[in-house]
Amino acid sequence: GVMAIEHADFEGVERLALVTGGDITSTFEDPENIRLGECDKIETIQIGEDELIHFSGCKRGEACTIILRGASTHLLDEAERSLHDALCVLAATVKDTRVVYGGGWPELAASRVVDELAAKTPGKKALAVESFSKALRRIPTIISDNAGLDSAEMVAQLRAHHADPSTRAGVDVLSGHVGDMQELGIFESFRVKQQVLLSATEAAEQIIRVDEVIRAQPRQREG
Repeated sequence: GVMAIEHADFEGVERLALVTGGDITSTFEDPENIRLGECDKIETIQIGEDELIHFSGCKRGEACTIILRGASTHLLDEAERSLHDALCVLAATVKDTRVVYGGGWPELAASRVVDELAAKTPGKKALAVESFSKALRRIPTIISDNAGLDSAEMVAQLRAHHADPSTRAGVDVLSGHVGDMQELGIFESFRVKQQVLLSATEAAEQIIRVDEVIRAQPRQREG
């Protein structure tokens, strides 16, 4: 009544031990000190041309397997990258539970404050401050474009809503209109949003500091 799995990789065994609550052991010389894992059902399933062993109803949920299927390698790579990004955001949110409204709300709120600062900044520095504000508004513009919406109209409406500092307005891609991010339950990780803003700002500063580009002479072709 004991089923054995042949050619099991160690990484898979480690994950299996996590979800079933069992210990990994190489011998059974001391069975009393070995903790056995538990699950409700073990079955062999077939996905495509591959046969897999499926463990369900596991005692603990500290690991799981996500199976991605697609029509081409390109689609699978894109799906894997998207899933990886989502898991990284989730891990960052677990470490730092602070969140902000999504749908372009942080960028519009920051843009409004930066515009106010630009109006108070004398000289040419005001142009740089205005450019930073304009760059912030690119995020809701891109969100609208990706959703097939009129980005110019959407951003104009959002700027009107954000004239009120207490607004929670953002892009609702499902309805195609401005929506209340709190009512819609659209939030983003504060830590991820902060890092995105810092990285983009640092990259822009590095580009601005490049005052000269040295180009190599093209190699002369013989004949």
